[in-house]
Amino acid sequence: KHPSIVQLYEIVETDDEIYLIMEYCNGGELFDYIVSKQRLREREAWRFYQDLLSGIEYLSKALVCHRDLKPENLLLDYNKSIKIADFGLSNVYSDKNDTLKTAWGSPCYAAPEMIEGKRYNGLSVDIWSSGVVLYAMIWGYLPFEDPVTAKLYK
Repeated sequence: KHPSIVQLYEIVETDDEIYLIMEYCNGGELFDYIVSKQRLREREAWRFYQDLLSGIEYLSKALVCHRDLKPENLLLDYNKSIKIADFGLSNVYSDKNDTLKTAWGSPCYAAPEMIEGKRYNGLSVDIWSSGVVLYAMIWGYLPFEDPVTAKLYK
């Protein structure tokens, strides 16, 4: 439970489906919000970034790495506060010095060590992704982007 993380209330499993009952975030995705405004004012971007960092800090203390932080996975609630969502690629680690190996997430937001296939610290890659999100909020586009994945990786 944290104000910057979407709350999962219940999991309902049937023979054919799994339903996740989660907190309702009526503001939609941060991605759509950025697109609608083209770019955000620094004060608003900074407030969103503070929410994001608060959530990342909480996850880190719980030894959880999200690994796919991007505006599409950040929801806005009725107060226009950030809620980290979509933990489908997240992972847990045993202690703060533990490293992970599997590269996950969206290449445009992935830390260099993930792209290079090196072992990485969970908190470090989430902080990197948060910086790319901040850049996208302020400038309205990504700092690293190419339709050819190989060029993007370079």
